[in-house]
Amino acid sequence: MSNYRRFYIPGGTYFFTIVTYQRKPYFDNSDNINKLRIAVATVKKEMPFNIIGAVILPDHLHFLWTLPPNDQNYSKRIGRMKMLFTKSFRGNNALPKTVSTSRQKHRESNVWQRRFWEHTIQDESELETYLNYIHYNPVKHGLVSCPHLWLYSSFHTWVKKEGYSSNWGCVCQGNLDKIPNFDNLKNYVGE
Repeated sequence: MSNYRRFYIPGGTYFFTIVTYQRKPYFDNSDNINKLRIAVATVKKEMPFNIIGAVILPDHLHFLWTLPPNDQNYSKRIGRMKMLFTKSFRGNNALPKTVSTSRQKHRESNVWQRRFWEHTIQDESELETYLNYIHYNPVKHGLVSCPHLWLYSSFHTWVKKEGYSSNWGCVCQGNLDKIPNFDNLKNYVGE
């Protein structure tokens, strides 16, 4: 059996990749995205943290979170978010009732992959790189041609805060903004 070790730093900033079970596109509709947002908001209220960046794609999520000082328990927050979403999602009987024996043993449903990918952010440069990765991810996966076209991302919030120009990573109307290269992250993002 694998031995997974997580790096916990009180008040740290973390990048997460959270994937649906068997990459099912549960977030390809706005109802499920709203259920996820409610789950995240509930967890934030129960166990505060800051969301620096986020993107919701049909079969996975990316987050950048900063925890409060003296708090390092991101695993509990992610587990709670998964559970709240799953309860809400199951409420509409959208899933088959069969779950493998292994998943039953671990008290898991067939909504989420068993684990999640985490990376501890070390400095401002790395934070910027991962934030760019999050915002460019819908383009990377061929869902849209430009980051501003994806509705389920913190990109729009960052544009309003003047952290990005609205045409960052954009090819609309002949714009040839520099396309980011994330080859150096391929072993760190869990995709």
